[in-house]
Amino acid sequence: MAERRPLLLLSLIGLVTTGAAAAAPLSQPYNRAALASAVERAVGDISAAAPQEPPILERVWVGLDLDGDGRGDFVNPTGREPRTEDAYGFGHFGARRDGGVRRHEGVDYVARPGQVVASPISGYVTKIGYAYPGEQSLMFVEVTNPALQVAARVFYIDPEVEVGQVVAMGRPIGRAKSLQRKYPGGMTDHVHLEIIDRRGARIDAQQIITAEHRPVQVQSGD
Repeated sequence: MAERRPLLLLSLIGLVTTGAAAAAPLSQPYNRAALASAVERAVGDISAAAPQEPPILERVWVGLDLDGDGRGDFVNPTGREPRTEDAYGFGHFGARRDGGVRRHEGVDYVARPGQVVASPISGYVTKIGYAYPGEQSLMFVEVTNPALQVAARVFYIDPEVEVGQVVAMGRPIGRAKSLQRKYPGGMTDHVHLEIIDRRGARIDAQQIITAEHRPVQVQSGD
């Protein structure tokens, strides 16, 4: 619209002034500048009233700022949405397990097998273990942040870190594993994230890692 505006203005001015010249008596000359200003205002009103293209939004994951330094202290380990209902149930915190005998103590984030999994917090690796007794193909990594007094355990990964290693939030700690052999018939591949406070209680990760939709910043070309 912006590129066509000058041509549109000229056309409208020409039409209006031509009509005015034809209709007005010779003793009452029209004011071309005033007519041009009126057309400019009219076109501006039309442009303002025209429907605008909605902004393009992207989803970003925002972590809670626990220490108040103005920066988030948690990240989504896979960058994907939490697991919704599948053949084995739901992946949200507190979901029913074993017919309601126990509750889900973490949040399952959808993952593509083989994808890089990020450390949810900064800290150091305090434990690497097996997700299930006797099942050596599915492991977890625990990262502890003494300053924040929280720990994070990420399950179902191939670790690429070692106990005692310092890791930064968002940096790789391993790669996601497929769960299809363990849970055939419809479980969504995911990593299981547990956030543990200083008392050892599990915290709902969806309360501290939230999704927001922000406009995409379009870079103009040279």
